[in-house]
Amino acid sequence: MHFHGGHDHGHSHGSATARTLRIALIFTVAYIVLLVIAGIRAHSLALLSEAGHNVSDFLALLLSWFAVYLEERPPSATKTYGYQRAGVLAAFVNAGSLVLISLMIFYEAIQRFYHPAQVHAGTMMWVAGAGVVLNGAIALLLLRGRRDLNLRSALIHEIGDTLSTAAVILGGWAILVTGHEWIDPALSVIIGGMILWSSVGIIRESLNILLEGTPRGIDPAKIEAELMKVPGVMGVHHLHVWSIGSDAHALSCHMEIGDVPLSESTVIMNEIRQRLAEQFHIDHTTIQFEHVACEVTNGCAIPQSTPWQNK
Repeated sequence: MHFHGGHDHGHSHGSATARTLRIALIFTVAYIVLLVIAGIRAHSLALLSEAGHNVSDFLALLLSWFAVYLEERPPSATKTYGYQRAGVLAAFVNAGSLVLISLMIFYEAIQRFYHPAQVHAGTMMWVAGAGVVLNGAIALLLLRGRRDLNLRSALIHEIGDTLSTAAVILGGWAILVTGHEWIDPALSVIIGGMILWSSVGIIRESLNILLEGTPRGIDPAKIEAELMKVPGVMGVHHLHVWSIGSDAHALSCHMEIGDVPLSESTVIMNEIRQRLAEQFHIDHTTIQFEHVACEVTNGCAIPQSTPWQNK
């Protein structure tokens, strides 16, 4: 029995993705250790917030790596599409964890506003500087796989980290110049806000995929209009488009054609699949040809006696 799976280049892509994520994991662990030690010594809530942020990033990267492993597993009788949605589920969990992290940062920042602590701004600045370099390097590694929702969630984490650590550098400089300790928890609020904002888009898109919504950037009306241009196609209905994974889309529909020989219907089918692949990047298709009107309310299960041509 043959199950519809990915192509060979998908496995090589998965191996490269896994290697990128492993490198990012090693760098992230090293930076977390540095942030915790420096944050405690400098009494900096901003640095400790960054440590918490990077712990969530580490878990996110680890979950993404595990999802890539699952996605490479072949389809089976119980998982006919394989595990392509594992990465989408990982992205959803990652984004949800970041929402919780941001709420924790807000709480700690409010506490610090009421109970300020002396901050060693110089330590803040050099540790944050190291973080900008490290997170920027990881973001560049992940940038190559930005079409994958799983990797894109990790990429957004790293971009947010790079920007927030850059803000910590500016905050450290401002504390040195002005002596205002409240700048440290204020930076934490900004970092938490950035984390929260970056999570919303990933949650929305991953939920759309998990709920089998129409993929972003695809208009079913345009697909229907394009299919109606195929010679021999007389009608299109029951058209559904959804995502199997973050960059794998599927389509099913019923199409009315004339009472033509099998060889001619094969030509029509090939033209349909070619247009779907080239113009909409849809490779997984289930298309049912009909040459009679059908009972729409029963999912076209009961053919009617009236031919399409006489409707």
